Order: sequence, then C-alpha cells, then structure tokens
Amino acid sequence: MPNDIDLTIRIGLAVVLGAIIGLERELTGQNAGLRTHITISMGAALFAIGSAYSFGEFIQPRADTNYQVDVTRIASNIVTGVGFLGGGAIIKHGASVSGLTTAASIWVTAAVGLAVGLGNFVPAVVTTLMLVFVLTALRGPRRWLNRRAVTRGTVVIQLRPDADPGAIVNAMFDLSGVTVKSISVRSDDPEGTTVSAELKGNHLQARMAELADREDVADLDSGS
Repeated sequence: MPNDIDLTIRIGLAVVLGAIIGLERELTGQNAGLRTHITISMGAALFAIGSAYSFGEFIQPRADTNYQVDVTRIASNIVTGVGFLGGGAIIKHGASVSGLTTAASIWVTAAVGLAVGLGNFVPAVVTTLMLVFVLTALRGPRRWLNRRAVTRGTVVIQLRPDADPGAIVNAMFDLSGVTVKSISVRSDDPEGTTVSAELKGNHLQARMAELADREDVADLDSGS
C-alpha cells in the first residue's frame, strides 16, 4: 500500500490536472469552471484511494470470513454519480441546449481524478492534455464548419382553416438536424393561423419541403 506522502502527492496531482481543465472552462465563461473541476478531480481521487486502499483488513480467504468486499464499488459509483453534476451544467434556452461540452468535461475530470487516485499518472496526464487540446484547438475548426455546413433561415407557414398549430410546431421541433431558434404563432387571420420560425441546421430547403407536403399546410414561404 502507498504511504501517506505518496497518497498526498496523488491528491495534489489530481488538483493540478483538474485545475488545468477547469481553467479553460473558466476562461470561456462556462458555469462550471476552475473550482468545480478542481473539486471533482480531487474528490474522485480521494474516493479512488479509499476504494483501493481502505479495506485491506477485510482481505481474507473466502472460506475464512463472512465479509464480501468489493473494492471497486466506490470507484464505479463515481461514474454514475458525477452524471448528476454534469446534468447541472446543461441549460435549456427555449429550443436550444447549452453546457453539453462542460458536462462532458466534468465527466472526464472525474475519470482523471479516479486514475490519479489509483496511481495511473501517465494516462491521467495524457487525457488531461488531450482534453484541453480538444476544448481549445478545435474551437476554430468548429466555427469554420458551422459557417459552411449550417445555415439559418426564416419560414412562414400559412395553415389551412381549423388546422392545429401545435401539430406543425411539433413537426418543426422533430425535424432531423434542425434547431428551432424562435417561433411565433398568429391566429388573428381569418384565412388561417400563421406560424413563423427562425431555423438553423443542415439542408433547410429539403426540411422545409417536408413541412410543405403536410396536409394541414396551405402555403409555406422559406427565406433560407
């Protein structure tokens, strides 16, 4: 079993690696930043140390003891438990969702802390560096791809009389690869309800054709 100095060094390394990941999140203004990632990494490391090295006195031949000790149980619950923290970083704004990347970084940070606590220093350091690289270096290519692969457009849909506007609204939210940025419904027109929406996604014209083919749509004007 490692001595107290070695275990203290492991917790310190977990703090450093968590800080490296958290600093990137802090600088980009995310809800879960430096302190959150340090705390998660440090806590996961301590859980791992407790799981691996705190039950030595219970290790006996199965025939000589009534205790059933699973030293991996504490560590395995870190994987599921950290999901609740990650869920707290995910925020829904209308039809859009933000915080997924931060939630994923929290999950990886827990894995880094767990690896450090178990003494897997090299994989923990490599994972930290790779994660920071992904979070920083790929930000530019992501924007470049979004500008070229993702388009925005406005669609105005005139529904037939007595048509249910909720059905067409649900249909827009169900379009594959399309995000509804904003939507409005006007029902004061005697000719029928008008639904206007700002959309973002791939192949918007093809997706609009799917809506235009609906029986409850009288007319569709796409400005994309």
